[in-house]
Amino acid sequence: METITSRQNPLCTHLRKLAASASYRRRCGEFLCDSPKLLEEALLWQGALHTVISTDQVPLPPIPAGVRHVRVPEDVMGSVSPAQTPQGVLSVCGMPERPLPEKLTGTRYMVLDGVQDPGNVGTILRTADAFRSDGLLLVNGCADLYNPKTVRATMGAVFRCPVWSCSVETLAALLETSGLPLYGAALRSDTVDAREADYRRCAVAIGSEGRGLSREVLDLCDKTVRIPMSEHCESLNAAAAAAVLLWEAARDTL
Repeated sequence: METITSRQNPLCTHLRKLAASASYRRRCGEFLCDSPKLLEEALLWQGALHTVISTDQVPLPPIPAGVRHVRVPEDVMGSVSPAQTPQGVLSVCGMPERPLPEKLTGTRYMVLDGVQDPGNVGTILRTADAFRSDGLLLVNGCADLYNPKTVRATMGAVFRCPVWSCSVETLAALLETSGLPLYGAALRSDTVDAREADYRRCAVAIGSEGRGLSREVLDLCDKTVRIPMSEHCESLNAAAAAAVLLWEAARDTL
């Protein structure tokens, strides 16, 4: 086990860049987890754990051989942690190699269309994992899956539930090849009550927080669904809407 006491150490610079830059994360093939819970999940689900950074105050599970383990004082942890209140443990994990499949062979998928809030993307992934979704597809500039805020919100689902990014054109071809209908959370002439849709095999699209589904994704939808709610409420937060639809889709199988 190493000890680092300088904020200018190259590892500290690396951690700050991983927290701040999506392009740096992609270039390095690594991302940052910032809690004991995420370390436990990485160990449990065999994430590609490269480095563990911790303070003396935090008890840790056994760190596997070959994983770099570094102890730092609290002031150094505060300088490298992306969290406002550091929990005393950071983990550096390798990004999994996950090419887009030629065909989606699962039962249910969630499509996120321009959902830019990292907390929402992470929460939706966590919810999709809880309700046995077979994966997420991100289109139109969603928040980076490996942003520390996104990773934190997944509560470990980032290590379990597959996520792919692609263009709308690629999504359209993939859905057609897979024989998957797409249901969009939106209002148009064919909109049905979300409780009446057939979710036995489908993909469900959720739009951005501000504008909803884009026209290009809406045009791909075989059907649109509406979540019943009070008349004085216009819409739900993207993560809340996704949770309702994911639960509705899975409730007969839980």
